[in-house]
Amino acid sequence: MGFTMTQMTAPLRAMAAATLLTLAACGGGSSSSADSTESTSNTPTANSTTPQPQTAPSDPNSNSITSGPLTRCDSASYPSLTWTQCEAENYAVTAQNPAGHLPLLPGVIAATSAYQSDRLALTVTDPERQPNPDSCTSVLLCPVDPRVQHWQDNGGLVEPVLFTSRSGATLSGHVWATRDGPAKRPGIVIINGSVIGFEQIYWYAAQALAKAGFVVMTFDAQGEGMSDQFGQSPDLTEDAFAGTPGLDLLTPGSYSDNGLGGNGLPFYDGGEDALNFFLSTPNSPYQPVPSRTTGTSHADKQNRRVSEGRNAAFNPLWTMLNPQSIGLAGHSYGAEAASWLAQQDNRVKTAVAWDQLCVPISPSPDETTAVSSTPMNNVGGIPTPIAYGIGTPCFGAPDEPLAPITTPVFGISSDYALAPQPYNQPPQRDIKSKASRFYSEAGVDSGTLVIRGGTHYDYNDVPVAIPATLRGIDLVTWYTVGWFKKYLQHDPQGDAMLLSSRWRNDEGARALDPAGDGNMFSWHYRSRLAITREDGQRFDCEDLRHGCAAQVPAAADGEAPDYSFMQVINN
Repeated sequence: MGFTMTQMTAPLRAMAAATLLTLAACGGGSSSSADSTESTSNTPTANSTTPQPQTAPSDPNSNSITSGPLTRCDSASYPSLTWTQCEAENYAVTAQNPAGHLPLLPGVIAATSAYQSDRLALTVTDPERQPNPDSCTSVLLCPVDPRVQHWQDNGGLVEPVLFTSRSGATLSGHVWATRDGPAKRPGIVIINGSVIGFEQIYWYAAQALAKAGFVVMTFDAQGEGMSDQFGQSPDLTEDAFAGTPGLDLLTPGSYSDNGLGGNGLPFYDGGEDALNFFLSTPNSPYQPVPSRTTGTSHADKQNRRVSEGRNAAFNPLWTMLNPQSIGLAGHSYGAEAASWLAQQDNRVKTAVAWDQLCVPISPSPDETTAVSSTPMNNVGGIPTPIAYGIGTPCFGAPDEPLAPITTPVFGISSDYALAPQPYNQPPQRDIKSKASRFYSEAGVDSGTLVIRGGTHYDYNDVPVAIPATLRGIDLVTWYTVGWFKKYLQHDPQGDAMLLSSRWRNDEGARALDPAGDGNMFSWHYRSRLAITREDGQRFDCEDLRHGCAAQVPAAADGEAPDYSFMQVINN
């Protein structure tokens, strides 16, 4: 379901006007803090053990800026009334998601009620499982989109699975594919975000990727959704609390962040446990690795639950999976884990990080320290934690030796973060692409896109309440599918999607935007893409909003003019 400009214009203009007054009152300030950079001095660098920059032949025109749909905001000087008006309009875009999905509310209530009934039933039918308390214990924090509940009616296969993690917790997940398609397909594991990043809000991506010819696994990290909150003795709290800040103090001291940040192990170790299960077969059944804290094996629990018919012994869609072609996607803390595991685990061939791509460093910083200290959240010398970004270094990671940088990775980010606030002056334009530039300098394909007016919630399928754009989730789907098509399927269509110019001039975005801007790339931050095309030519574009030569016209990118994740999964 959509909405009309008549429905949206009034609230968006009112929000823009209110924001304009706030910004005008704020004035400017020193930009010295915004110009500082985060240290990655402990990161692996391009050296004798890391591949050097690629030397594929370059397209001499790849960096040429092409004419395109720009607005007065691209050239607005600061300070000026024009810049302030532009930021008010930009911030107003965050209201699109809650306003535009009001017709879905009855369906959301019904789907959420069914989900909560299932959570309640599992504690009766399988009393060993203990998902409570977690964020979904509070019903309001886990709304479910009714539009993604009919996958099997649209030619889809989905198998629910349970398996035991290394800490002894029972993790809940699903494996997705289509009935039609190649006998063997690349596979993708999606690692969810922290605190309220329960599995169902990423089903849209799983279904879109399955439609594109992948086998996909989604799961609830320990402490979220249907998965157990605690592990099994003596590892009860090793992977507990789903990254909730402050509760890390209750986890084992030798593997805690030593700060107030949330425990990252449910995503780093949990993501690897899910990958181990995903790659299991009848000849090599899943067995949890020993716990990180005590070295205890919880394989007996896994084997017992398999014999009881509760846990899966192996991936039920294993016959479809090509184990040599595996990727990871992740959001928030899951994006941190996907970025890190892509380099640390040689089974992973590529990864896509949804807000945001990070750089592995050792020792890894505490989550709270990393987010509060990043220059992204200190625009104009005013500290605004979690307002604009979550930083460049991977935080909360296990204390392990770093592997060389060898794996192509891609990031998508947004103008605003978890607690969106209007900018009181221009931010540092290249700071959100710092991680992807690091990977490019290390010699692997990479890129980062920044969604104009987007927030940390543009990657969640939560069609009520939360601030996000309406078209951002479709852009996220497009580039995620395109990246995996290129690096896992080696399909030329991946190049066509990644190089398409359609998101510089999107009719859906223009119709919704208070200023009529159809360019979905941020004008606050640069979006970049540096890859080797299937024909061996380089494509290096440091400003996708402005555009570069060798991009593919929207009419020639091979996809539907009205592309959306809903159009894909219902096709």
